[in-house]
Amino acid sequence: MRALFVKQDHNSPSGLVGEAFTAAGYHITEFTVVPRERFDSPGVTATFPDPIAYDAIVAYGAIWAVYDDAAIGTWIHDEIAFTRAAMAAGVPVLGICFGGQMLAAAAGGTVERAPAPEIGWKVVESSAPGLIDPGPWLEWHYDRFRVPDGVPVLATTALPGGERVNQAFTVGRSLGLQFHPEVTESVLAAWLEGGGARELTSAGVAVDALLARTRELEAGAALRTRELVRRFLSDVATQPVTAPVVAT
Repeated sequence: MRALFVKQDHNSPSGLVGEAFTAAGYHITEFTVVPRERFDSPGVTATFPDPIAYDAIVAYGAIWAVYDDAAIGTWIHDEIAFTRAAMAAGVPVLGICFGGQMLAAAAGGTVERAPAPEIGWKVVESSAPGLIDPGPWLEWHYDRFRVPDGVPVLATTALPGGERVNQAFTVGRSLGLQFHPEVTESVLAAWLEGGGARELTSAGVAVDALLARTRELEAGAALRTRELVRRFLSDVATQPVTAPVVAT
């Protein structure tokens, strides 16, 4: 079995999700959209592979916004088209954070700036605990997705003002997540070294405390992520094929 991991940039370790797919018997190929040398100017041209060459696709996170064409250029539209082609062909897609937002856009939903960021380990309110464990899961995002009518939202969180943020949804054989199930201490450390530490400090987040909390929760997170991937492959990826319906 073959899985394609779409990395939006060079600094996206596969982490616990990669370990779970490997444990499930998948051979993993990685495709990086924005190479290291273009991290500060990400408006690259990307040629995505044929999605039907793979049995599953995982789209990882990014520091950019799905809607920010001025920063990232046209490749996000190519990635959305690639994802729609995968969905139409019945190739299961697991979208994580930016990847989950991108999957929502591919399914006909929207992505927008959230009223407030979510950063840190959070428990989600799951309406499908047989698929989405309440967690805690690591959140690190400033945007949110909205799904089209008829697409079930499976988990949410509440912002300080009470507004709900979508955290998980399924469409056909695909699963979109707002949180990061891949995170380990080493994954978080890579993000922090890549500029995340300055970002969190500016946002008033205690970096050392977040690292310590991640270290404390890593063993439990590994069990939850392995089970999440197992459920994705056994329950979601075997659903009837649903091609995205996008308004023109």
